[in-house]
Amino acid sequence: MSRRRITDQQVKLYMNYRKNSTQISAAAKAGISERSARRIDKQQLQPQSTQPRTWRTRKDPLIGVWDAIVVPILEKDPEITAVGIFDYLCEFHADKFDTRSRRTLERRIKKWRHLCGPAQEVMFLQTHRLGQLGIADFTYYRTPISIDAEPLDHRLFHYRMPASGWAFVQVIYGGESFAAFSDALQNAFIAAQGVPKELRTDSLSAAYTNKAQKEEFTQRFKEFAAHYGFTASRNNRGLAHENGAIEASHRHLKAQIEQAIKVRGSHDFKSRAHYEQFIDELVQRRNRRVHDNYLREKRHLQPLPRHKSVNYSEKYVTVSRSSTISVLRVTYTVPSRLIGSSLLARIYDSKIELFLGCDLVLGLERVYSSKKARARSVNYRHVIDALIKKPRAFRQSQLRDDLLPNNNYRLIWQYLDQSLSADEACYYIVKLLYIAKQGECERQLERFVTRGISDGKLPSMRQCEQMFLPAVANIPEINVAQHSLQAYGELMAGVRHV
Repeated sequence: MSRRRITDQQVKLYMNYRKNSTQISAAAKAGISERSARRIDKQQLQPQSTQPRTWRTRKDPLIGVWDAIVVPILEKDPEITAVGIFDYLCEFHADKFDTRSRRTLERRIKKWRHLCGPAQEVMFLQTHRLGQLGIADFTYYRTPISIDAEPLDHRLFHYRMPASGWAFVQVIYGGESFAAFSDALQNAFIAAQGVPKELRTDSLSAAYTNKAQKEEFTQRFKEFAAHYGFTASRNNRGLAHENGAIEASHRHLKAQIEQAIKVRGSHDFKSRAHYEQFIDELVQRRNRRVHDNYLREKRHLQPLPRHKSVNYSEKYVTVSRSSTISVLRVTYTVPSRLIGSSLLARIYDSKIELFLGCDLVLGLERVYSSKKARARSVNYRHVIDALIKKPRAFRQSQLRDDLLPNNNYRLIWQYLDQSLSADEACYYIVKLLYIAKQGECERQLERFVTRGISDGKLPSMRQCEQMFLPAVANIPEINVAQHSLQAYGELMAGVRHV
């Protein structure tokens, strides 16, 4: 084996065999001498001085297009992709370019950009101090979510403390208003049990006057920041990656929601409350993984103020003769006893509270209208007591379709309208809604009637009343005659005292 160079492969084989064998045995298995084995063990073996080759082993497939066509394109537009250049060469220079050389083209472009391309953007990793920074932002969840088969238009408010990774998420049903922002942020502070020294957002219109050239807060956001004692800051306009500590978390959060929904097997939820609970449980699972870090950061947070800040707007509304009010292009029904009254409406992101003087008289789930049309939120329970007195008004009512609580009741009305006379159909559907309110049995009554229609026999009103209205006990009237005081005196006259 003299005068033969030991290869790297033989050295690797010898080192592997040497773990479990003697020097002589390992050297024999690797095909080297004992002397070479001793030199390897003493790390005295000279490394091979192989020079990288400088010649090509095949003809350059890009020689006809690289310098003349590709390089000028790369110098003119640094952002053009290799696929774009490949398509251009295939279409206009197929006589000089082999379409099988796509991977060669991509590798050559990548190398050229590393050697001759422009400077790239650099991401600077940040060190976050405990209790110093909280980041808040809104994000869309694009996968369709439905509530009882109705599409749900919503977005997510996401708050995160990057030092510990603790997060809070709230479902937002309207736009990025100050009411939504302040309500969700206050809930985040309460859940975190403290307030960071600095809050960073992007250029939210709820917090910043974005038309101004300098950084300027809205008056309400100034008061909000002063109330909670944090310093507000924002990233540069149009540079969302400056909020990278939460933008990356957006992606992870939405991916986790998507996977949890796949495991759940359905994008449909019974109610908003069920969907909100689903999101909350998922975020709590994420927070449990950083619980120790959160406890350390919690000690550095500022204490919460005694009272929450105002997170609503106010508006006075008058209840019309049709027992409705109008708030932000949405018509809501209210109990008919309030007709003619002037109410103070406190408008939150997800609800509206109505006050008569200082008394809270009603809470409504807030509904949002589109930019092109008005919307309605009609509850038959508010007006059914008046409608039962004149059921024929149902047929031509502007609120007719909205008075029916769901699609099954609308199908019942279609069946009644086709199979009964006009008066009978109106009386039946109105009486049905009245029973649903009185017996608090909307879903059960709906199933009972639809089952009867499917069987070809519409249940009578008497059957519905007997099935769902509570029985009223027939209490006999008892008249008790009160004796006069003189009668008691006559009874006591013959009594002897011993």
